[in-house]
Amino acid sequence: MAEVSFYILPSESMQERYQFACKLIEKAYRSGYFCYVLTDSIKQSQHLDDLLWTFRAGSFIPHQTYTGEIPDFKKVILIGSLDVPHNWQKTIINLSSQCPKNAELAERIVEILDNNEETKELGRNRYRQYQQSGISIITHKIDHTS
Repeated sequence: MAEVSFYILPSESMQERYQFACKLIEKAYRSGYFCYVLTDSIKQSQHLDDLLWTFRAGSFIPHQTYTGEIPDFKKVILIGSLDVPHNWQKTIINLSSQCPKNAELAERIVEILDNNEETKELGRNRYRQYQQSGISIITHKIDHTS
């Protein structure tokens, strides 16, 4: 059964939310997890794809946007707004406004919320959905020094 980790950021900045996501993606990759980053749109996926190339000097994370075609190279981070492909269901970083479909198939789902009221309200809705599904939830409040 999945475990969901909510990371609550102190800032209302969407850019800081993306930066934090990049750090978690890098940590997952370095730990051997090839996650799927779920977004709401192609534009959001492309923005994150671009940011992963530049967020930290010296960092290299093999990644690509997912358009429905499974890549030949399996050890890659996929970023997309489509349903999570089968081989990438173990770890999902959810930057979308919805719960991933078949969330219970994942081992870990990461939710990153900034302090924007709309983002928090959508996050509360997902929290309730996970809770109603019986999925274990952990919440981490991040301060500016993290």
